[in-house]
Formats: sequence, C-alpha cells, structure tokens
Amino acid sequence: MGLVILAGALQYLGEDSLPHSASNEEDIVQLVFPVNKYPETAEHIQAAIEEGLSNTCTIDRSGADENRQESLKGIPTKSGYDRDEWPMAMCVEGGDGASIEYIDPSDNRGAGSWVGNQLEEYPDGTRVEFIFN
Repeated sequence: MGLVILAGALQYLGEDSLPHSASNEEDIVQLVFPVNKYPETAEHIQAAIEEGLSNTCTIDRSGADENRQESLKGIPTKSGYDRDEWPMAMCVEGGDGASIEYIDPSDNRGAGSWVGNQLEEYPDGTRVEFIFN
C-alpha cells in the first residue's frame, strides 16, 4: 500500500472523518480525506480517480503484500521519495494496474497512518469511498 501504515504511528486528529459507519456489506463508509494535511497523496489519488481508477476501496488487509508486490513491479525506488499507490495495496482494487507516483515520504506515511487509524475498526470486505474537500 502506497499509503504506508506504520504500527504505533497512528495520529489522533480530534475530528470525525467517517460520517457514517457500514452496517452491512451493501453500505459504503465515506472517508473524508484531509487534503490540506496530506496534499501530495490527495493530489495523486484524485488524479488517479480522474483517470478512471475507483474512488472506492474494499478493505482486504490479507491481500496487501501481494497487491503491493504487483503494483510496484518494475517501478524503481527513488532516493528521497516513496512510491505511492492508488488504489492502496490494502484494497481489493489494488495491485496490478494501480497508479504509482513518487511523493514525499512524510506526506505518504502520514496519510497511510491516518487512513489506517480511521479504518482500523472496519473488517475486511468493508467498502470505503474516498471523498476530498
């Protein structure tokens, strides 16, 4: 997952970023992404969505390693940058065909930590729609 989730690095923002919770598999959790806090990550995700990739992530934590391996295949590392993925590796939609951008590590890792914190209580299979404002 380009939005790297670092254990123990979760942030408390003091805001409710999940307007409602999913009560069954048909519901979609809406996640309002903090564009001002993680601008490079937000810009990448929005551009990928505009290019036709999904704005919805179906959580699949067990598939993250395989998805990351597929999405980053052939994309070299670059000193001073992280390779951000959209859809994220933790999403069923991630993996082969994901959009990859080089972005600042603090933006990428902060965003990953934030997303992980927001979604930690949701089980695999939960559908999450990313919203930007």
